[in-house]
Amino acid sequence: MAGKKNIKIHNKSDKPDNIVLKEQEIIFRCEDIENRLPRFLRGYFIYLKGNVLPMTRLAYLGDVLFFFEYLVNETDLTSADNPKDVTLSELNNIKAVDVNIFIDYCRRYTKEKENGIYIYENNNKTLARKKSSVSVMFKQLYRDELLDKNITDGFDPIRVPKAQEREIKALQDNEVMVMLDAVSTGNGLTKKEHQYWEKTKKRDKAILILFVTYGLRLSELQQLNVSSFNFTRGEFKIYRKRDKESVMPLNKSVTAAVEDYILNERKEIADIVDKDALFLSLQGTRMSSRQIRTLVKKYTSIGMQTSRSGGYSPHKLRATAATSLIGRGNSIFDVQALMDHEQVTTTQLYAAHKANVKRDLVNNMEWEIERTDSNKQKER
Repeated sequence: MAGKKNIKIHNKSDKPDNIVLKEQEIIFRCEDIENRLPRFLRGYFIYLKGNVLPMTRLAYLGDVLFFFEYLVNETDLTSADNPKDVTLSELNNIKAVDVNIFIDYCRRYTKEKENGIYIYENNNKTLARKKSSVSVMFKQLYRDELLDKNITDGFDPIRVPKAQEREIKALQDNEVMVMLDAVSTGNGLTKKEHQYWEKTKKRDKAILILFVTYGLRLSELQQLNVSSFNFTRGEFKIYRKRDKESVMPLNKSVTAAVEDYILNERKEIADIVDKDALFLSLQGTRMSSRQIRTLVKKYTSIGMQTSRSGGYSPHKLRATAATSLIGRGNSIFDVQALMDHEQVTTTQLYAAHKANVKRDLVNNMEWEIERTDSNKQKER
């Protein structure tokens, strides 16, 4: 596989090497999947490469590979033993009902592995994406005149909740304070977690403050470098989706947290492997996305006073930043720009969300207390 080769970067762009490498890793993963699929899908591959974001391209290719694996392993629609050998004539014989059965199969399916049977379940949003991936493939093959007809009009619709129906999951301001207190003092940590916290508390605090201040995406924070920060000018640079870069202003809290980590904790790590990476593991390598997710889940669970498994993901801290900024009276368009929402309607979701609104409504419906108070008045 190409991803296993020794990669040397000859970077003439303004992007840091780690950003270029990250983008190339996604490309390698896409190419690896393409090599496992039939060659007649080349037009589809070219379409994805030129029309969707790299991560979307990767997701679509993964869905299509899963569809071909389903054809091979779960149906008699092909005589092939692996996805690459499915023929165009076999695909031409597939009907809309066959794809609808596939989508229904995706709702819940099992896979037997060496250490047990795994159950996979997908929500409607994921099902809608899988349907879209397969639909685009069939449409592209039809446009390329490789299929006799376009069967996508017969695909069953999948109801995805409308934007206003979605429950916004975010920390409330008091929970953010509890979370930041935990990372500052160690309160709420187990004995084992406390031992680890002693070595990483400044790093963990800088990560959490960056998340709740700017609503950064996980990938944006994970790829930050020491050289991303210009403390003299009071700003730092991030690389966003759609090949954009943004310069973000630093406030006092973020400046203090990041400088404290760099000057008093990061430099104590021996044998730093990734010299410019901002957030390092104790082994001196750039923190992985998984490590950051685990960290966030731990501290948010303390903020919400729930189990570790009940903690929030970094994306929920992005939602926390958005709701807190709007709750403080900031312009929805300013928040849109800071959060890098492509459509203002996305930002409006957070504007419509009011913290404690359900609790306030229920608290105003205290039937038993009102009944008791009423009886007391009658007794007087």
